[in-house]
Amino acid sequence: MSSTPDRLLYQLKSRGPQPAATLAGALAITPMGAHKQLQSLQEQGLVSSRDEADGPGRPKRLWTLTAAGHARFPDRHADLAVQLFRHAASVLGPDAVDRLIAAREQEQQSAYEAALAGVASLGARVRRLAELRSREGYMARAEKHGKAWLLVEDHCPICAAAATCQGLCRSELRIFAQCLGDGVQVERVEHVLAGGRRCAYKVTAAG
Repeated sequence: MSSTPDRLLYQLKSRGPQPAATLAGALAITPMGAHKQLQSLQEQGLVSSRDEADGPGRPKRLWTLTAAGHARFPDRHADLAVQLFRHAASVLGPDAVDRLIAAREQEQQSAYEAALAGVASLGARVRRLAELRSREGYMARAEKHGKAWLLVEDHCPICAAAATCQGLCRSELRIFAQCLGDGVQVERVEHVLAGGRRCAYKVTAAG
């Protein structure tokens, strides 16, 4: 089982800024124990806190990950990926990166479609896609919101590469729309590269 500090970091990564009491409840530890662990993580530079007004009375203290805290999660050899994209453009020509992305898109789409074969309902398909993405390091989950579904990815293991080549993000959006079936609309509603804490996609069926 992961240590309490690791579980705290995971909770902040997957659920965003939270007060110590909420973290204590999620981890089934005492509020005092949560405060002690958070203070230790703060000393290590992995978390920080801020006070946020929440109506009358004392402000609520929220804990969040720092950049160093986010870096504790896998990044899939980010530096190498960035270098490869840059070299591909300079050595092979400006359209080389587009060809690489297209090849990756085709391969990834084929793999997802094979895994989703036979999965009938939209909800089941979104849940299955979230499972596949989680295996790839995206910390993904599916949430039901009224008639729509939300595919949430709390971590982007290819963030550095995507920042260098945003065609990767456009490609993933196309893959989701294709794999989830005809008549399905997929809209990115949160985006890490646009300043969001995570990437999230709203999935709705036509009509």
